[in-house]
Amino acid sequence: MTDETLADATDVRLIAFDLDDTLAPSKSPMPERMGRALTALLDEVPVCIISGGHFGQFSDQVLAHLDATDEQLSRLHLMPTCGTRYLRYEGGTWEQVYNHDLTDDERSRALAAVEGEARRLGLWEEQTWGQILEDRGSQITFSALGQEAPLAAKKAWDLAGEKKGRLRDAVAELLPDLEVRSGGSTSVDITRKGVDKAYGMERLSEQTGIDVSDILFVGDRLDEGGNDYPVIRLGMPVHAVRDWEETADYVEAWVRRFASARA
Repeated sequence: MTDETLADATDVRLIAFDLDDTLAPSKSPMPERMGRALTALLDEVPVCIISGGHFGQFSDQVLAHLDATDEQLSRLHLMPTCGTRYLRYEGGTWEQVYNHDLTDDERSRALAAVEGEARRLGLWEEQTWGQILEDRGSQITFSALGQEAPLAAKKAWDLAGEKKGRLRDAVAELLPDLEVRSGGSTSVDITRKGVDKAYGMERLSEQTGIDVSDILFVGDRLDEGGNDYPVIRLGMPVHAVRDWEETADYVEAWVRRFASARA
């Protein structure tokens, strides 16, 4: 399969999506059109959503705007914090299958390091919206403008990615035993070594029994250095999008392709 064309519908057994700027604008509700397209896709193939965000973000951005039946939701796999947590819909509720949390020592050192270096580098902003530091159990996340910052402010904060890069590198020096990587447009994430979206896709493969070569990944940051890029090393098929509207176009095309394959 190439990035430019749809594969034969029988070649893909599960489609995985990034969340922010793929299914929805960053930290914003999933638009109605995307919700309709995703619901239709769940009738055709299992779907996974993976993000560095916590489960509350999945609930607020996606689930609250997804008019899906219990049967459709049973085909949805949720992987918060890059797959260090995994949830399935069973018996009318979301049940956690596993969680791979940081230790208390790892979390406290990560919080201290990222705050200290952000202040030292002049990246600890005074005007913020919501939490700057968030302990997600399996991940520590620094959001320069706060978790609830408006999209325009976030996009303007670090156009070239230079600020995030300096902070990431400085924190990584202090935490050689942990993984420090760029997250969203204003965020830096800290996890155990080797935790990224490739890690999540490997765990998904283990849980479902579906080989990664049969899982299609759709994301907006598949460029080198982007937080979706690690999945490329798995050799899985991928499709790059610029925003949720491109994703909606692509998903609607998939739904038509599945319908055509059944005809």
